[in-house]
Amino acid sequence: MTDADTKETLVGVNILVKGKVIGTITDLSGKFTLNVAQDPPLTLVFSMVGYSPQELEITNANLSNLEVQLAEQTMLGQEVVISASRVEESILQSPVSIEKMDILAIRDTPADTYYKAIANLKGVDVTSSSINFQIVNARGFNSTGNTRFVQLTDGMDTQAPALNFPIGNLNGPSELDVESVEFIPGSASALYGPNAFNGILLVNSKSPFEYQGLSAFYKQGFNHFGGTAGEPTSPQPMYEGSIRYAKAFNNKFAFKINASFMQAEDWYGTDQTDLAFSSQGDLPFNPGANRVHVFGDEVANNIGLLRNVGPIRETATALGLGGYLNSIPDQIVSRTGYDERFLVDYGAKNYKVNGALHYRVSDRSELSYTMNYGAGTSVYTGAQRYSLRNFEIIQHKLELRGSNYFLRGYTTIENSGESFIADLTGVNINSMWKNNASWFGEYTLNYMGALAGQGVAPGTMGTSQQQAAAHTIARGAADTGRYLPGTPEYENASREVRGQFIPQGSLFNDKSRMYMAEGQYDFREEIDFLDLQVGAQYRVYDLQSNGTIFADVEGNDITISEYGAFVQAGKRVLNEKLKISGSIRYDKNENFDGQFSPRISGVLTEKNHNFRLSYQTGFRMPTTQAQHIDLNVVSARLIGGLPFYREKYDIFTNAFTLASVEQYVAKVGAGASPVSPEATSLLQPASAEDFPELRPEQVRSIEIGYKSLLNNNKILIDFAYYYNVYNDFITQNAVRKAPGPIFPMPANGDQLAINAVNAPTLLTPITTPGSENTFQTYTNFTDGNVKAHGAAFGLTFNLPKNYTLSGNYNFNKLITSPSEGFLNDFNTPEHKGNVTFGNRKITKNLGFNVAWRYQTAFRWESSFARGDVPAVSNFDAQLSYKVSSIKSIVKLGGSNVLNNRYFLNFGGPTIGAIYYISITFDELLN
Repeated sequence: MTDADTKETLVGVNILVKGKVIGTITDLSGKFTLNVAQDPPLTLVFSMVGYSPQELEITNANLSNLEVQLAEQTMLGQEVVISASRVEESILQSPVSIEKMDILAIRDTPADTYYKAIANLKGVDVTSSSINFQIVNARGFNSTGNTRFVQLTDGMDTQAPALNFPIGNLNGPSELDVESVEFIPGSASALYGPNAFNGILLVNSKSPFEYQGLSAFYKQGFNHFGGTAGEPTSPQPMYEGSIRYAKAFNNKFAFKINASFMQAEDWYGTDQTDLAFSSQGDLPFNPGANRVHVFGDEVANNIGLLRNVGPIRETATALGLGGYLNSIPDQIVSRTGYDERFLVDYGAKNYKVNGALHYRVSDRSELSYTMNYGAGTSVYTGAQRYSLRNFEIIQHKLELRGSNYFLRGYTTIENSGESFIADLTGVNINSMWKNNASWFGEYTLNYMGALAGQGVAPGTMGTSQQQAAAHTIARGAADTGRYLPGTPEYENASREVRGQFIPQGSLFNDKSRMYMAEGQYDFREEIDFLDLQVGAQYRVYDLQSNGTIFADVEGNDITISEYGAFVQAGKRVLNEKLKISGSIRYDKNENFDGQFSPRISGVLTEKNHNFRLSYQTGFRMPTTQAQHIDLNVVSARLIGGLPFYREKYDIFTNAFTLASVEQYVAKVGAGASPVSPEATSLLQPASAEDFPELRPEQVRSIEIGYKSLLNNNKILIDFAYYYNVYNDFITQNAVRKAPGPIFPMPANGDQLAINAVNAPTLLTPITTPGSENTFQTYTNFTDGNVKAHGAAFGLTFNLPKNYTLSGNYNFNKLITSPSEGFLNDFNTPEHKGNVTFGNRKITKNLGFNVAWRYQTAFRWESSFARGDVPAVSNFDAQLSYKVSSIKSIVKLGGSNVLNNRYFLNFGGPTIGAIYYISITFDELLN
């Protein structure tokens, strides 16, 4: 095997018998030997990344000294994809939008990891909770835990069973072992089942038959340049390394083994935005502040409630402050919290081992076993900030595959290790030092004393300045002796809290599992007048959080089973110019009614012009957490949407919608009495009608697209427009309960007296586990549809002398949104664009690549925090040099090289520049 242009030998060329699984690769001298148990004629397919594939018909039973040349591929749009229809097809004629990264794109990415480079693909949205935890999404409704998106690695769903969303690349292959990445934006439920709702990402690793030999890489980087307050004051080192070895024996048996590690100082969460600003009133600061990245200050109380507490009245009288009981304001006060950096483990690390054994049972079938193991430390933003410390996740897969079928079974097992809730850690450290009743009591008594010390008349409130001074004095007194970060007392308390399982401490104890079996068969050998495929799958979730996430305490085991099947048919008509395909899928979860998901599409090809139109439907089952979570998240108890949990906590008795409670709190913060009808009239009683029983969510989507090659195949154009309509939109809503009835518009003095006791309790959440007054639950928005639409446009230019210029523009907009009170988590910039420019062969050994990304500002809403994400603009660049004598490539680059500091989700960490140098060795490097 030689290069048609340079005549140099080609190492690692893949040779495959067409229609079978048997094949081999060329050795270090460019030669190959292949024995086939089939009489001629047969066709050999020669392929290699960066070269145009070639087919050669073999008519002699014994053939030697065969010489084949491959020409370097310079035309665009020649990729073959599988994910769009679950069968091989040209990317130009895919019935839906699809993007692909091949080995060369992965190798040449300017980003510090190939997984982050996915953000440069058309239609992709990426958000980040940690330096090693990225979440991929498409077409709106982004989140830090994206349950609307499916990611598969070699066919295995990478979701963590207890979380129900992909965990990025924390247990996926390293870049040494990735063959390709395929990305489909939009619904894919008709083929891939539940939760392939907004899109699907397929990461395909290298076969040990086709990619043999030893390869390794090491990357040294630095981050934290120009850190702000609360961040490292000097650059921090980053390390990443990987090694891969694969070997085949007699084209019959092959194995591969990969090992990789990364270590870095994570990005810090330093946002001091006050989420409870509405309670500040006329004061120059907010005594009840609840800051984004400060934990422990979620515990708050209306100190006005203490006026009638016996011990407070007695102590005030004994101190000569009894006249000041009526000077206590209806002011929300929060406990002093701890900055996130003192609570979270920012020592990010990731250790991965991946291995596979492959055996070719015959020329038509291959049996394989695959193991993917990942462990490490990261940070995840959900309803709270979670420090994922020394977690583990492992997958085992057994698969039998032929050219027209596969059968596979696999399991995913997670272990939360030493993972804990940062918010709860701060709360419990405070409580360990001084319980809430004592702290708020001391605060209130010192507040009264401070008013007296300033000469404020008993029974009056004093000026805003006098109140502010009193709050400052009261906090200082109540915090006397508080455990401070860095002291032995604090460290001991922190260890104790993080060493006890929830609810006594903040430690998770999760070992949930998922089991999956699925298969697919293509009837192309039995039926020739149309394309026909069928498939089915069965999945079981075995939740084992031991009461730290779900209500799966001893004696209450929780499992969830679901199954599904699909059929897909396609046919070419009009002289092969029009391909029409359709599919339908049925899925059933044990807790919900069955769901049908049809899809129909057409692709019209006229020379290099490809027009496509599709109607797709999709659905997503409520996640394991949406069904069964039962967790105190400090500001509320988060409960599953199944009827059992609503009944368990009786959430509608004396309950009011949290949206109306927030209006009530704001009115009191503005100076109204908490018992005045002016304030209580804002309260809206909550009922079961406001919280429909949880059910699956559906989407109907129409997509039109156009893809074409122009100017002698030197320009690739790709355009898509979608219009989505969501029914039974899954969202969250919350209530706050009073200890007794409240009359929003009291009709008499008795009702007003009852309000005086019960209404002020709504001003703050009760955070004590088992005594919560605020409940957040999963439900559906049923008052009409939620609609969204968007478009994506891409251009790629194949320029002279191997230069490539590409760019894309993405538009996403929410047309209608859920009503007030429901979480509006579209969380997607309306406008977003990428431009890349590169040349992997400026000279024989020198290459470069640069990428620029921009997105407009947008609103982010989640159960953790709500706020605005500013516009983002950043620039990645890399320069590579091939050192042929040692079969290596050295790369110097940077991610966000201008160090424009930004965050991708409100409540997420602040991200800066990463600069790196790497060296990659490949035994088969040409």
